[in-house]
Amino acid sequence: RKFQIVFQKFLCKGDLKRVQVMPVLAQTKAEPNINKQQSSSCSNDQSNVISESSSEELVSEIFEHIRDIKDPELPQTLEELNVVTEDEIFVRYRKEGEACICINFTPTVPHCSLATLIGLCIRIKLQRCLKQDYKLDIYVTKGSHSIEDDVNKQINDKERVAAAMENPNLKKIVEECLQEVQY
Repeated sequence: RKFQIVFQKFLCKGDLKRVQVMPVLAQTKAEPNINKQQSSSCSNDQSNVISESSSEELVSEIFEHIRDIKDPELPQTLEELNVVTEDEIFVRYRKEGEACICINFTPTVPHCSLATLIGLCIRIKLQRCLKQDYKLDIYVTKGSHSIEDDVNKQINDKERVAAAMENPNLKKIVEECLQEVQY
């Protein structure tokens, strides 16, 4: 097997966060690896407020919020399809009460036509669940999508995100993906 070195840069302040050796991915995944999970929901209580808690606790909290987002095409969640993992969420505090959050997600196939929609769902879910100041960057995992730069640009552009959520058809799809999963 061939290996490539993927440098995961933590984009807040440009700090190098992790160097990871990953196998080169095949062009498609035959069958997604399905994981069992428990339900999580976001509420408006104070436990969702970003505080001085450790980075690991905030990573776990963020993962709890996004793990049950439904895939737009498949009946599984993003966690069940290994699109999102806790290992690909990075948090660094910039100043008191403000966090910089970086999330990498891996589409199931390199030519996934709905990668931008998945990123949009992650962004909207966290905007609804996290309270206080934070900077949120969402990226397709390096090397996992054929047009990752275009997808990354779209899901991290505030104007494009706002325009997308004004489209009633797109908003309906996002809402369907964010509905609570029944176990």
